[in-house]
Amino acid sequence: MNDAIRFERAAQAAVEAGLLPAQAHPAADDSRPWPVVLLTALGAWLAALPLLGVVGLLLGDLISRGVGPYFVGSLVLAGACVTLRSSSLPLFFEQLAVPALLVGGGSLAFGLFRDLPDPAAAGVLAVIALAVAIALPRAWLRVLLGAAAAVLLVFALGPRRWYDFGIQWRHHYWWAWHLVLTLAAAGLGLQQAIESARPRLAGALESLLAGWLLATLAGLAWWSGMTLLAGASLGAELARDLGSQASVAWRGTVPQAGSVLLAVGAVVWGVRLWPSCRQPWCAGLAAVLIALAWFMPALGAALLALVWAATTQRWRQAGAAGVTAAWVIGSFYYQLQWPLAIKAAVLATAGAALGLLVWWALRGGPRDTAAAAPTPPRVTLGVAAAALAVLVVANFGIWQKERLVSQGRPVFVELAPADPRSLMQGDYMALNFRLPSAVQDSLEPVNSARRPRLVARIDARGVATPVRVDDGSDLATDELRIELTPRRGRWVLVTDAWFFEEGEAARWQPARYGEFRVAPDGKALLVGLRSAELRPL
Repeated sequence: MNDAIRFERAAQAAVEAGLLPAQAHPAADDSRPWPVVLLTALGAWLAALPLLGVVGLLLGDLISRGVGPYFVGSLVLAGACVTLRSSSLPLFFEQLAVPALLVGGGSLAFGLFRDLPDPAAAGVLAVIALAVAIALPRAWLRVLLGAAAAVLLVFALGPRRWYDFGIQWRHHYWWAWHLVLTLAAAGLGLQQAIESARPRLAGALESLLAGWLLATLAGLAWWSGMTLLAGASLGAELARDLGSQASVAWRGTVPQAGSVLLAVGAVVWGVRLWPSCRQPWCAGLAAVLIALAWFMPALGAALLALVWAATTQRWRQAGAAGVTAAWVIGSFYYQLQWPLAIKAAVLATAGAALGLLVWWALRGGPRDTAAAAPTPPRVTLGVAAAALAVLVVANFGIWQKERLVSQGRPVFVELAPADPRSLMQGDYMALNFRLPSAVQDSLEPVNSARRPRLVARIDARGVATPVRVDDGSDLATDELRIELTPRRGRWVLVTDAWFFEEGEAARWQPARYGEFRVAPDGKALLVGLRSAELRPL
């Protein structure tokens, strides 16, 4: 069933229920094909950029001095709002007004951050963004402005310098994001209260609060830090930024208790609106989630947003909340202030409990074997093929590593001093293999598609000294190639960390060399660390 038929049936049901007058009919469809909108928007932006540059040159010092930023920003912002509110607006001028919104807001931001403390300036901009969002008739602009207002409000509640995300402010930002979530709940209450009396305003709040909630969920994920496998999927630099300071904020009675209370609220809300959740196995599921919320201070808010969005059939927001909850749970792995044994026990216990609850739910559910359709053979074959493919890929990777360990050439590379603040971090040690400055300067940027290889000279003890970047020329008898790996925005030898069991930091302190196995094609694997005398540790 397409959207048009679904809308017609919903309108007919509303007429029959007396919610709409009998003469009500759908408005004429004035939608335009998206390729036309996209091309028109591109032309409008290309036309706006030089035009704005000319205006900037003509106004000159007016923009940067005195009340100039406020005058120009207010004028441009008001003109853009009036243009977008026009009912008979050509598509080109509509798209031309969008960059004008950015220019007007940017001019006001320049003046406010120049004349006011950063929190006050961010707060004023948040109010302006909300006012503009209410004034505009475009739903997608309201979503973006709502998200911008939420982020600006967090900055307004933050330190004097908005870009200060230091360790001492981690708990402060937990409070800020949860206050923003509370304001979102208040906005939803206001929307429901005025839905019948002010339907247009209620509709505007719907789009605005959607952006507000999405920004809040993104902020909770950012606050939680790096999640599992983020380094592989998002890039090492972004993963490092996300996880650099988050671990210090995960312990704290108030955030943990607040997360538990929000998780309890999510459970109560769901049970109240979904009678089917009033079953024993659902109580066990709720207990597991509440227990996880104690260990993960941002999880309670994500669960509350998930339950609210799901019970009100806002499925896109529910999907975003589900992704946020998964992100928060994954980031628990990187919280180094929790012992690894405790983290493993918490996650393993939660997984086992959830598995048993699912088995209980399926076992105790109604069974209608007569009505149950048999599983098609292609589905069974597909599941089996997928499981076999996973096993083949995983075991092939293990076989490659085992083969390299057993048949690769033993090579030792000297360690250079690493940052003493990050040398030992719980269950891993930071590594920095010594590379001559001339070699480092000749390496390609880390974002290049091809991995460079180094040529290293091997002495009688098996110690490798990098001498140059491989250019494809023939090697001497005492030389070999070693492939580099991108890590944290730079090229390193295989890895920049050595992982070990907790409590074994003293064992690895004397490390002065890394022990590698190197294949003829340059593939290398770090298999151990050695002392200054090349003794195994």
